[in-house]
Amino acid sequence: MHAPTLFLHGLDSSSKGTKGRYFTENFPDLIAPDFTGSLQERLRALETICTGLEQLVMIGSSFGGLMATCFAIAHPGRVQRLILLAPALNFPEFSPPASPLHTPTRLIIGRHDTVTPPDLVIPVAQATFRNLEIISCDDDHFLRTTFFAVDWQKLLA
Repeated sequence: MHAPTLFLHGLDSSSKGTKGRYFTENFPDLIAPDFTGSLQERLRALETICTGLEQLVMIGSSFGGLMATCFAIAHPGRVQRLILLAPALNFPEFSPPASPLHTPTRLIIGRHDTVTPPDLVIPVAQATFRNLEIISCDDDHFLRTTFFAVDWQKLLA
């Protein structure tokens, strides 16, 4: 990992959840902050954390995926790439930008996800990102099987 890399957890999770622990144990330079409050409160905290950081790689899980997307929309030149795990792009307050972002984005979503259903999330992602790779897998919202099958060492190299 050369670029500053952040893991943004989901709404009811933390950096101590399964994904957060995996990243902090395997990628010691990764930044995995904890967030609370509304989307706007979390985005303000993220702004503070990212002060002075450029060429960011953001991994966002569920609500963290929504946060990473919002940050990339606000700062397209500062985000090198996004990895979105079942992102909450179906959140009622979110709408795609007027012009799709060029930020390289990998979206991993379970076909059995009932929290961020692929049929709602994928069209929004396609309207949000011009450079989008979608990986649809036989999994649910938590991506319990898929998450550990990803070659994170290679993906974050």
